[in-house]
Amino acid sequence: MNQEYIQPDPWCLIEEGFDPELVKSSESLFSIGNGAMGQRANFEETYTGPTFQGSYIAGVYYPDKTRVGWWKNGYPEYFAKVLNAPNWIGIDVRVDGVLLDLFSCKKVTHFRRELNMKEGWYRRSFQATLPNDAEIAVQSTRFLHLEEDQLGAISYEIKPLQEGMSIEVTPFIDAAITNQDSNWDDPFWKIEKVHTEDSFGCVISETLKTQYGVGTFMEKELYVNGKRQSVSWQVQQTDAQIRHTHKLSVAKNETVTLYKFGGYVTTLHHEKEHLIEAAKTVAQQARKQGFNKLLQSQTEAWRTIWDMADITISGDVRAQQGIRFNIFQLNQTYLGKDARLNIGPKGFTGEKYGGSTYWDTEAYCLPFYMATKGADVARTLLEYRYHHLSKAIENAEKLGFSNGAALYPMVTMNGEESHNEWEITFEEIHRNGAIAFAIFNYERFTGDTGYLPEMGLEVLIGIARFWKQRFQFSEQKQQYVMLGVTGPNEYENNVNNNWYTNFIAKWCLLYASEMAARTQREHPEEFERITKNTQLTLEERNDWETVASQVYFPYSEAHQVYLQQDGFLDKDLRPASSLSSEERPINQHWSWDRILRSPYIKQADVLQGFYFFEDQFSEESLQRHFDFYEPLTVHESSLSPCVHSIQAARLGRMEQAYEFYLRTSRLDLDDYNREVEEGCHITSMAGTWMSIVEGFGGMRVKNDTLYFQPRIPKQWDSYAFKINFRGSIIQLTVSQQSIVLQQWGDTERTIWINEKKCTLLPNATFEY
Repeated sequence: MNQEYIQPDPWCLIEEGFDPELVKSSESLFSIGNGAMGQRANFEETYTGPTFQGSYIAGVYYPDKTRVGWWKNGYPEYFAKVLNAPNWIGIDVRVDGVLLDLFSCKKVTHFRRELNMKEGWYRRSFQATLPNDAEIAVQSTRFLHLEEDQLGAISYEIKPLQEGMSIEVTPFIDAAITNQDSNWDDPFWKIEKVHTEDSFGCVISETLKTQYGVGTFMEKELYVNGKRQSVSWQVQQTDAQIRHTHKLSVAKNETVTLYKFGGYVTTLHHEKEHLIEAAKTVAQQARKQGFNKLLQSQTEAWRTIWDMADITISGDVRAQQGIRFNIFQLNQTYLGKDARLNIGPKGFTGEKYGGSTYWDTEAYCLPFYMATKGADVARTLLEYRYHHLSKAIENAEKLGFSNGAALYPMVTMNGEESHNEWEITFEEIHRNGAIAFAIFNYERFTGDTGYLPEMGLEVLIGIARFWKQRFQFSEQKQQYVMLGVTGPNEYENNVNNNWYTNFIAKWCLLYASEMAARTQREHPEEFERITKNTQLTLEERNDWETVASQVYFPYSEAHQVYLQQDGFLDKDLRPASSLSSEERPINQHWSWDRILRSPYIKQADVLQGFYFFEDQFSEESLQRHFDFYEPLTVHESSLSPCVHSIQAARLGRMEQAYEFYLRTSRLDLDDYNREVEEGCHITSMAGTWMSIVEGFGGMRVKNDTLYFQPRIPKQWDSYAFKINFRGSIIQLTVSQQSIVLQQWGDTERTIWINEKKCTLLPNATFEY
């Protein structure tokens, strides 16, 4: 049974009632971030129950030494770990000398969490009876500032519900933290300095090996009934902590408010010797502005984001909540401000998967950022891969490839491969294809033809060289085959001729050759530079085309479908519906051996290719393949339901499309895969956006023009979204009765609706 305790609300996540069994799940769901740092929704005060402490800084990582049972040549030496950073949110509270800890309280009532996605803040409130029978009410509100992204702020209010209590508050920084995800239980940090002056505190830490310097800081103010107190803080310091304590007597129903400002300054942006000074500057400016003014500017920053990125759904609160949660988390994770950063699969909500970059970025996230942010942010994501090209070539060389062949990593922080499961790291090579497709997709959507000669062609050359060498000629088949790979469906390892991998590799070879020829025609000077750097020749380009023309694809005449890989029909093709609920998800109940021999598909594989390259297949062919593969798909990858929702909508199967949409949009909220306590599935959330825009909205780009083929689920009264397309903001509103287009821009824009050509005038509305 799915976990469904989050209350339906169009703009908020709301949890009511304290349940220790749900604490870790809520820590994931109520996480907050600002693109530069983030944190799970841990309690500020001490909590001794089951919890997963997590604070994270974008771009700061540790190369944890690989741990495998048997070393093989080519294994990466380390697995890049997202680091649990020093904790700055801590506030211990003692009431008449007894520590507040919800896990040991006699009673906890009126417990409520709220994540306000519209304004970008997280609030928690409760009443508690402590072991000494003292009764208090607490409300904490916190946010990570979008504009001053080194800063977070907390308002922590304590109200005695009995006469004459002694309240002791101890805001602290704790740098003695560890990762739950660690191969050898090595320390990841060394603490270099602990600094206190007045109400300010800062701990300087450095990551081992990677040597990132981090200053974790706090500044604070204390108020009683809205009146600022002159406070002399009692200071306690250890090698890893700073604790500032103040005790005061408080009457019944008086409110003690601690405002705590904290966060991180790092050597990504400051010289190490200036970290304390930089932290102090951020803290003093925050204190000068005050919590309420900072919250106001936070609200305004989120208003700007939502004005472009929001998708409104009328008539279905759970669907509305789901899409906004996905959009909110994507914007918390990545804002495109720093070209060194990327979009981690867990964002700032957990440590699982390590690394900051998977193929998810190019396959799923790029369309979201192109359409809701603009070409500049999307281009930054492509430039990230260009700057890692030399590392991709090194990665391929380690495996025996040559001549500038490039294999982009499955998981990376700096361009080096840092994932150590052989069947994924070195066999799930289709990620090279997703990176090439992203270049094509970016140019198709934005119309920016400058990226390709400037950077993109060199990436394509490296990728094409890899595919050329990875194929081998089969004398038996008299065609080129691809052996020993893993497709997008990770429930099949080390297979031969995975259809999706073969298809996207063929496409890459032809696309690279075509773009080289175009660059030679249109940008001869750039082409000369590129050929000089890469030693690309016409003969080599011809070889790519020769290989592409003779690629083998497994096919079943009986079923009239491409086979996922050689031997797929040898499996016992029982539909996933035949599995009992006690066996699901199978990755938590079956042995890996049993999974590999089963027909069950973790995520869209052949259908992933039909999604990327739908123009090359008829709707009738899509229908056959969908009907063959979807019943075998268990959707235990977060990346699966969105692709199926888009394709079901294209086939006009709106009930199925709607069910898949709910699954992708509420994957974490309803915890379909029973793992949300480990963190949220951030990169798949962009697929949720696609399921509405490309699925229900039917948006495509063809011949430099937007095409829409809108459909609407019967459960909705209407839906609307905006697209930033080549200098114009276009809004599509679809109801059960009408289709309305609105454009904000300076020029006329030709749009196609249901195969009918329409002209949108500047700043005008058009009803279809």
